[in-house]
Amino acid sequence: MPKLIVSGTVHELVEEVITVGRAPDNIIVLNDSSVSGRHAELRVSERSYTLRDVGSTNGTQVNGNSTANTLLRHGDRIRFGAVQARFETDVVMSATQPLPVADKAQAKSAALSTRPADFANASPFRARTKERDPGRKWLFILLAVALLALLAAIAAVLTMHAPAR
Repeated sequence: MPKLIVSGTVHELVEEVITVGRAPDNIIVLNDSSVSGRHAELRVSERSYTLRDVGSTNGTQVNGNSTANTLLRHGDRIRFGAVQARFETDVVMSATQPLPVADKAQAKSAALSTRPADFANASPFRARTKERDPGRKWLFILLAVALLALLAAIAAVLTMHAPAR
């Protein structure tokens, strides 16, 4: 027999339509401010129940996904507003039964594959330029000539002899 376990309380699901909400006329009454007066209903379908949100303010989730209408399976975690519940049946699904069909994701392919115009380099280093600075080249040549002149002057001083007396 299917059952809904809410905060440790087991509710046997024996009727064709079971209403869930905060109002006292519901079959399962949830006294929580996040639950609407008439929050959701469980309706018999085949060998299980179908959960339908009936326009609640804070919504209904099954296994972490918002839902308006879904077929419940053994072990499903249900959330009515902020109230957690678990759906259990006597028939445990075996590995031979198929998984529920996942919603198809909508994805668009990129129209352009170039980088955006406002994209900036995230590197802390400046971008390398292909052209060299000509001033830097001449400064390097000047330093090289000065170094050679210094070495030549040192060599000349070392080769000098004192005048003979």
